[in-house]
This record gives sequence, C-alpha cells and structure tokens, in this order.
Amino acid sequence: MASSSHRGGDFYGAASHRSRDGLSTRQVGVSDEIQVRIDPMHGDLDNEITGLRKQVKQLRNVAQEIKSEAKYQNDFINQLQMTLIKAQAGVKNNMRRLNRSIIQEGSNHVMHVILFALFCFFVIYLLSKFSRR
Repeated sequence: MASSSHRGGDFYGAASHRSRDGLSTRQVGVSDEIQVRIDPMHGDLDNEITGLRKQVKQLRNVAQEIKSEAKYQNDFINQLQMTLIKAQAGVKNNMRRLNRSIIQEGSNHVMHVILFALFCFFVIYLLSKFSRR
C-alpha cells in the first residue's frame, strides 16, 4: 500500500492535487509532512477574497433595501385598495339614494334644471345688453 501511494516521486499523490492557481506541494523527504508553497504571482488571493466578501455584503444590503421597499409599496397598495373599496361603496350608496329620489320626485328635477338654465341665459343676455351702453 505504501508503494502505491509513493510512486513516481509523488508524495501521497500530491501531483494529482496540484492547483492551477499557484499552489503546489513538494516532497520533504521521508516524513509525513506536506509543504504548500504559494506562488508570489497569486499571493493576492486574500485581497481578492476580501474584495468579494465586501461585494457580497453590498449585494446583501441592496437585497435588504429592495425587500423593505417592496414591503412598503405592498402595504401602500393594500391601503389604496382599501380606500378604493370604501370609495366604491360610497358611490354605490349615493347612486342608490339618487335613483330613489329621482323615482320619488318624478321628472320635476329635469324641469327645474331647464328653468335654471333659461334663467341664467336671460341674466347673461340682460347683462350683455346693458354693458354695451
């Protein structure tokens, strides 16, 4: 078993675990230790990870803001719907009262509207006649 894991210069199969981003293992002799060497070219991984964490926090904050804004707008829409339902009920009640009063009064209200309009036109006619002089 020891010969199968230590063949071809690979220490515990380290060559099969070689990283593409600059991490590599090297053989240290006969001890059970594996040393990891980080390429200086890829040494700024910690900085990139920190930057990504900051971006994730920013995205989380944006998502929370979107959630709170959506909740606020949903509450506002619910209030508008309740107001609209109340207004529709009021209009329906007023239309019912108006129809009832029209039926009780008959068509006398139409005659009153026509007489009021004729009176207004007569007053405007008189004012225009007297203002020319």
